[in-house]
Amino acid sequence: MRKLNPFQFGDDSCFISQHNSADVFGVADGVGGWRQYGVDPGTFSDALMRACERVVRAGTFRPQQPAQLLATAYAEVMASKQPIVGSSTACVLVLASGWLHAANIGDSGFLLVRDGRVLLRSEEQQHYFNTPYQLSNAPPGQNGQVLSDRPEAARTSEMAVQAGDVIMLGTDGVFDNLPDALLVRELSGLHGCADRARLQATANTIALMARRLALDGTFMSPFAKNALTHGIEAVGGKPDDITVILATVVS
Repeated sequence: MRKLNPFQFGDDSCFISQHNSADVFGVADGVGGWRQYGVDPGTFSDALMRACERVVRAGTFRPQQPAQLLATAYAEVMASKQPIVGSSTACVLVLASGWLHAANIGDSGFLLVRDGRVLLRSEEQQHYFNTPYQLSNAPPGQNGQVLSDRPEAARTSEMAVQAGDVIMLGTDGVFDNLPDALLVRELSGLHGCADRARLQATANTIALMARRLALDGTFMSPFAKNALTHGIEAVGGKPDDITVILATVVS
């Protein structure tokens, strides 16, 4: 059985790193469908996040180009001597020189909240309902038979930040189960907070709330509402792995 590292949770993985004046963090969600082929979905997502972390620590990235960071990490995973099979969504954020730079592929994502309002939000990328864009590595001899997107397909965005801003990064286990209004309510109380214990407590609250609603068969979750727009009758939350990273901008 694979031994989990401190930043690896089921099929999800994440990293937090820093180089010079840039703070970098990311999340990835392994595609669970690989399990039916005997592949641990968390192996690929974790390898991708560890590669991102190595690139940041080496300083071989440009803070303004998080998609390139993702591409470099993906190339490292693909070049591994021991093939790492699987697929994953990913979202990487860079805070540097008063700016937030983001790259997102799939349905993990982030929120930037200021004064109780969402100023910037990631947009999920779906091929079709419940099938997000994903970075993949097919088993030997099966290239072209596995859904795979290029890192260059990542949606990028950026915004100037200011002291007090709150940033939440999470996998779809958060966004599929918690409406933005609930997230903003929790995040608004962190305006300007530099207390790591309080940030951790709020991250735990968000994760536990998402888990509770994921198991609520009567809750009209964002996932259920999205399903209805695609003609699929659905009520309740969506059980899934849940990862939350919180950050605040301090002066």
